[in-house]
Amino acid sequence: KFLGPNFTESYCWPPVARGCDVVAISYQGNDPFLYIPPVLTFLQSGSCYKALPNRNGPIALILCPGWKKAQLVFELLKTYERCSRQLHPMLIILGQNKEEARSVKIRGCEVIVTTPYSLLRLFEHHSLLFCRLCHLVLDEIDVLFSDTAEQVFTVLDCYKKAIITEEWEYSPHQIIAVGTHWNKHIAHLIKEFMNDPYIVITAMEEASIYGNVQQVVRPCMNSERTAVLLKILDFTCNNLQKVLVFTNSVNEAEMVHKALKSNSIFSLKIHKESEFNFKYILEQWTKKYSSGTHVVLVLTDDCMQSLGITDATCVIHFSFPSPRIFGQRLHSMSDNFCNMIKNSSVDQEYTKARSVILLTENNECHALGILRYLQHAEAEIPPELHDLTAKMLETEEDKKFSRPLCAYLKTFGICKNRTVCPDRHQINLQVDVPQNIPDKIIQTPGCVTILPLHIVNATNYFGRIVDKQKDQYTILAEEINEYFKKPSNTISVKNVEKLAFYGLCEKTLFHRVQVVEISPKEDENLFFNVKIKYIDEGRTSQVPSHQLLHLPAKFQCLPPQAVEFVVCRVKPIDNEIEWNPKVTHYIHHKIKGKLHEAKIVHTLGNTAWVDPMVGIELLSDLKMSVNEYNVRSEILSTGLGTDNPEHITQLQKL
Repeated sequence: KFLGPNFTESYCWPPVARGCDVVAISYQGNDPFLYIPPVLTFLQSGSCYKALPNRNGPIALILCPGWKKAQLVFELLKTYERCSRQLHPMLIILGQNKEEARSVKIRGCEVIVTTPYSLLRLFEHHSLLFCRLCHLVLDEIDVLFSDTAEQVFTVLDCYKKAIITEEWEYSPHQIIAVGTHWNKHIAHLIKEFMNDPYIVITAMEEASIYGNVQQVVRPCMNSERTAVLLKILDFTCNNLQKVLVFTNSVNEAEMVHKALKSNSIFSLKIHKESEFNFKYILEQWTKKYSSGTHVVLVLTDDCMQSLGITDATCVIHFSFPSPRIFGQRLHSMSDNFCNMIKNSSVDQEYTKARSVILLTENNECHALGILRYLQHAEAEIPPELHDLTAKMLETEEDKKFSRPLCAYLKTFGICKNRTVCPDRHQINLQVDVPQNIPDKIIQTPGCVTILPLHIVNATNYFGRIVDKQKDQYTILAEEINEYFKKPSNTISVKNVEKLAFYGLCEKTLFHRVQVVEISPKEDENLFFNVKIKYIDEGRTSQVPSHQLLHLPAKFQCLPPQAVEFVVCRVKPIDNEIEWNPKVTHYIHHKIKGKLHEAKIVHTLGNTAWVDPMVGIELLSDLKMSVNEYNVRSEILSTGLGTDNPEHITQLQKL
């Protein structure tokens, strides 16, 4: 069902399939399809690898920025390997337990998919890991370098040392790096570890960073733009200056052109209503000019493609564009981008290409994007832009005030992606008042008995707080099940209402549920699906509407019992932001449906943070219980979790 390579793939696949070193930066740079088909193609030619030493070890190694991406790449390899010879790919994600790394067997495996941390743990116990390695793929290179630069360069050094021996003279050696953003470390990768690489950049704003274009921001009032523009153009320079002034409308283009003319600045103009045709403008633009001449062209964005200008030395954004148009404007200077391959001496110095943004109160909505781009380009950032974005982030946070509290904030005490995260990162006293947690526990936090029933991940669970003396829910559950045993009481609901409470039979037990979403009816079908929440367990599910049963009011009096529990002071290793399924699976089997003693250290809304949480075993004969395990310690023992001492401190700061 594959229709064919897209624009970026069309440029990447040929050099990758020929075994060349390749760097690809594009908007689709996180898609493994940029390299999987051509790498698999090259791996078909078994004759290329005849000179390799006859040992165990992979021919290709794919480094991914985290276990989740590695899992995706591995699944894709398994799918498309069916069309090729057997490569026996392996997904290797290792924790900090050394025995686990020691026990890994890589016999017959030709492709390994892993992460930088996992690879180095494996290498400690498998010193010949690089002895047959021909293809090293760096997936999401920008993320790899921003999060694990030291580890990636260690891997590159190991690879470089392995291929300088004589026996490698007749074997392929290839490095492929794909990503969405250019990164200063990529320049070092190209110069130190690659051999005459193909560099494919289809995101023009990233190409301008590669090309060392100077990025300048001039904050000003909207009414001052023309005066600021005149100051920018009032420069003396020995070289020929070809300047494009981009405007958003015909009226704006006319106004700017008139202002330049009245200040004795020679300028051309073009827009869809101007009397000059494109041919005349291009003739004027491409004329031979003497050094020190300034050629200024005022234009609207819709003329860019027809003109096809690529030799401008300066672009002035009189009006700010959308991100896509911004890249196209920068492309007008592409002839003056520095080419790292041809000119290795240009390192920190800017080339003669310059981009000037006039930042006014009218384009504040773009301020955050501009700031991110300038930081990424390592450009000088005016203080006004910092102040403006700080206010904007505050406003954005205020808009999220009715959203749920961020799950990462709750689980780890910090959210790494606040600017793009849709959830709230500040306390809302109306929402965050404790719910479903008995008052006496809030007033005197201490040890409680909890029953985890729905395991979200290794540290987040939904369940109930159990009263050892007289548990109200246990009594209610018995009454509900006794009531629904009589067939005359199992009355299906005809008109399902959102947020209403109903009964539901699951196997042999009856539960209290709440409808949270109703699917639209299809045609005249009487049956439809509804999304329900088990209000005493915390899990959600989709069920046919006809399965919902009328729940008498007497069974609705007891408030919902489900509470979210978060185990404190532990987080995933390797700066991961999500728990590895291995550790979640282990904890799920360890704790689900079993009684635990826990100390509540903090409560917000329907969430209770616990530290410690201990599994208990009831000894009925002796009428006592013993501590069986500590959940936090169990997570750490898997080797996939590490200490998070700042967790509660960060929450208390909020």
